[in-house]
Amino acid sequence: MIAGNQAPLGQESLRERDRRYLWHPYTQHKTAPEHIAITRGQGALLWDEEGKQYIDAIASWWVNPYGHSNTYIADAIYRQLTTLEHVLFGGFTHEPAILLAERLVPLLPPGQEKLFFSDNGSTAVEVAIKAALQYYYNKGEKRTKIIALENAFHGDTFAAMAASGITFFTEAFRGSLVEVTHIPVPVKGSEDEALAVLKALAATGEYAAFIFEPLVQGAAGMVMYEPQALDRLIAVCRDHGVFTIADEVMTGFGKTGKIFASGHLENKPDMMCLSKALTGGTIPMAVTTFTGKIFKGFYDDDVNRVLFHGHTFMANPTGCAAALASLDLLLSDEMQQNIRRINENHLAFMKKMQHHPRVKEVRVRGVILALEIAREGKEEYYGGFRNRLYNFFISRGIILRPVGNIVYILPPYIITDDLLRNIYDVVEEAVEKIT
Repeated sequence: MIAGNQAPLGQESLRERDRRYLWHPYTQHKTAPEHIAITRGQGALLWDEEGKQYIDAIASWWVNPYGHSNTYIADAIYRQLTTLEHVLFGGFTHEPAILLAERLVPLLPPGQEKLFFSDNGSTAVEVAIKAALQYYYNKGEKRTKIIALENAFHGDTFAAMAASGITFFTEAFRGSLVEVTHIPVPVKGSEDEALAVLKALAATGEYAAFIFEPLVQGAAGMVMYEPQALDRLIAVCRDHGVFTIADEVMTGFGKTGKIFASGHLENKPDMMCLSKALTGGTIPMAVTTFTGKIFKGFYDDDVNRVLFHGHTFMANPTGCAAALASLDLLLSDEMQQNIRRINENHLAFMKKMQHHPRVKEVRVRGVILALEIAREGKEEYYGGFRNRLYNFFISRGIILRPVGNIVYILPPYIITDDLLRNIYDVVEEAVEKIT
């Protein structure tokens, strides 16, 4: 007998075994249904332990643009694992990290010169905010505050939480966070208000940095705004010595139609945060990039001016190999054509749905489509309507995670037109049926 009179593991489903031991993200385990146990993936498809097939319409939280079980990335990982799987990055270096820097820097906006590795999107943001604050500390200037956009989401570590504007994610930690002032998102009609508020804050000399998700706010429901509006905000920051941080954890690596969303801008950020699709959804890794000016703020004979931050697995050689393979795929003619093809499909679906009586708005940028279902009042982020939508999609074999009444599609770049049409058809059916 198994201890505690439990049945042998082989007679239990993966869901049952999961429930015994695992704690999942953003989950109220008392009320949540059992988690779906995925056993296999291929391309844009996943299969659960009962053999049911699902279309991964959100690239598994935006990390998997080149498809599941991608053999090109897997082969690169295997070769690296059999050469050098890991070595500490404190006092040592290795060719995969150097190669990745040599490949990545020319793709970044002009001025980005230095790469600092970490583990995930939250830590990439944490590094950027700490660097901004310490830069001015090293200079003897008291700039201890950060500016961010309303309804932002930058991650779940402490500085990243502080910069985030979705309050129920951070409410329990109020009073324990870096001081952040949130300004309006410069969507159409709010550009001048956002600019005026930012000007007033920047002029105080109290703010070290302004962090933003460029052009698309992901967790807010794929809220989109124009490059020209962000250019004006960045220009104000530059005039007042406020560093700008582009959180491209979601938008990076092709999502907006350019390699980075910052590529749409005339005024370039001082720092960038990259993760998610960096390694094609294989190995956790993140990068924070910096201008030479910021790096020089730490380059000193005084050891106390070092950026005191590090991660055990930073610049992991295997992760670097995965990232290099992912860049090969991203820059290929085939993948760039796929990105354009998905955008064209999205635009056609938007045209079809934008005047539907139950649709408030449809918006598209690159491979991202967001459809807002018309509802009276404000929908809760994880409310009943959202859950009905989610369950409807799952029942139809589509993995989508609505945000309140907003349904977004952000598929792997390798998805076929037939699978995309399947997703669109189910979304249209949900608009008609879910009330």
